[in-house]
Amino acid sequence: MHTITTPTSSNLLPYSSTSLQKPLVKKPNNLFISTLTTNKTITKFLANPSYRNRNRNQTVLASASGPPEAEPEQEEGALGSAIEAVSEIMRECSGGSLSGEECYRMAENSPNYVKMLVGSVCELGFDQNSGDFKERVFEMGVEKGDKGIVPFLESSFELSLPAAMHISRLCLSSNQSLPNLVVKVNYLKEMLFSDDGDEGSGDIGKDARKMMMRLSISVDDDGLQQTLAFFEKTQARRGGLNMLGDRDASFQRLIHSFPRILLLSLETRLKPIVEFLKDVGVPKRKLRNVVLLYPPIMFQDVEKDIKSSFFKVNAGNKVLGRLLLKYPWVLSSSIQRNYTEIHSFFDTKMVPKSSVDLAIKSWPHLLGCSVDKLKLMVKQFAELGISDKKLGQVIAKSPQLLLQKPQEFQQVVNYLKESGLDEETVGRVLGRCPEIFATDVDRVLRKKIEFLNSIGVSGVCLPYVIKKYPELYVCDIGKALHPRVMYLMEIGLSRKDVASMVSRFSPLLGYSIKEVLKPKSEFLLNTMRKPLSEVVNYPRYFSYSMEKKIEPRYWELRSRNVECSLKDMLSKNDEEFAAEFLSIEKNPDHVR
Repeated sequence: MHTITTPTSSNLLPYSSTSLQKPLVKKPNNLFISTLTTNKTITKFLANPSYRNRNRNQTVLASASGPPEAEPEQEEGALGSAIEAVSEIMRECSGGSLSGEECYRMAENSPNYVKMLVGSVCELGFDQNSGDFKERVFEMGVEKGDKGIVPFLESSFELSLPAAMHISRLCLSSNQSLPNLVVKVNYLKEMLFSDDGDEGSGDIGKDARKMMMRLSISVDDDGLQQTLAFFEKTQARRGGLNMLGDRDASFQRLIHSFPRILLLSLETRLKPIVEFLKDVGVPKRKLRNVVLLYPPIMFQDVEKDIKSSFFKVNAGNKVLGRLLLKYPWVLSSSIQRNYTEIHSFFDTKMVPKSSVDLAIKSWPHLLGCSVDKLKLMVKQFAELGISDKKLGQVIAKSPQLLLQKPQEFQQVVNYLKESGLDEETVGRVLGRCPEIFATDVDRVLRKKIEFLNSIGVSGVCLPYVIKKYPELYVCDIGKALHPRVMYLMEIGLSRKDVASMVSRFSPLLGYSIKEVLKPKSEFLLNTMRKPLSEVVNYPRYFSYSMEKKIEPRYWELRSRNVECSLKDMLSKNDEEFAAEFLSIEKNPDHVR
């Protein structure tokens, strides 16, 4: 039975702090070089995918002066003995937290570590074919002093040997043991990187790109700088930022960039952060999103750092979870400082603070937008007559406009002018439906005009149609506009009838079939028994309330045996209606 002794500074490998960039490589003797390059068994081991992926560009050159090759059976046994020795070290150091099978699997998936131990033993002149080779490898592993942490890190996170050694030293200097690391890694995998978190994880890379693209302030805090470096490093690797959506790869890359997460206390750091996120409404399947988009959150104290950050941006408990999901960078001191500057700017524009906060909560990417950039967009709004209170209404309704490039906004303005709207009308459209100005001219706006043309609305009528109902630009053709037109045709109206109705009353295209068009058309045809020509002549009929106006007035007229057009029945105000019709004596046979 072997005993693992506590390592001292003298028996740790002499890797410097720069070893992550440039590993320290020892030159193996001729015997070790020869056996590595000629033995089929070790070649098979080195062909293991986990080894091949990490050592794709590394080649071991054979020495021409090496001794005769050993028998394959002997070397296969030596390799197996080395793996068994490493697994025994891990088994003893894990204190039972890892099974023998797990330890052996990890030893198999730590080819660089095994290779290092075998090379170190051979350098001392021990024959790998001797019967005590396993014991020599075991003793060498104990002497290295990593207490099983290096093979655990290499196998769990596919770290290079220098990186694993560096993190191992950090762990040992912080009194982290292998059992402790196993528990923490398992907890992180279960809470942040389990199968439950796969839903929606594919959007993490997309969100990361969006956050970087919309960041226009200077960053001077370590947390956000480290996050940006993490994104850049991930983007440079195969798969790019999309790999943040991969459960295993994202966990590995997180530890590569933020190894000190492994040093955090499970009870006083990791668990409180996870429980806080769940308490404020972040679902378990989305915990990974928050952590990967802002890894420094793991190093922050819930009370001192996180809750105080939300207090600074005026976010109550109800919006904490939503804000973190949309923009976890809100925890950055650079972002919080910019929040104050944004408020100061809009205060000079007489915009209510409540409007600014509503805009930020709806579109928190604004927090990364510089005031200089905001000024450019606000200036364009002002040119269209949008300022003060109107400006607050616009940014509260469509805060994403503030993140647009000025030329993108101007493209929409130019298009509306080309469609026949004057500048004053374009300004009114901006105030009424600002989301139009965040759409794409070719992919959205032109498609709506093409649809109107397809149902027979002439170009001459288009300016009036748009002016009366600009919201049609943000209605979905397949889900809203087309089904509504088809319904009107299904009840007996011709395409020409529908085009005429839309040309004179374009809000018709905004009414729900279930809530408006169907019940009102059925009342018209089945109860009032009026022809469809009535709504062709007066399409505004669909705009009146069934309960408050259409039904009450119809039954009043019927009780008096009065027949009139829809326009006469509905267009008058209550006083006019009463003066014209209520003086007529009721017919008892027609009272409802």
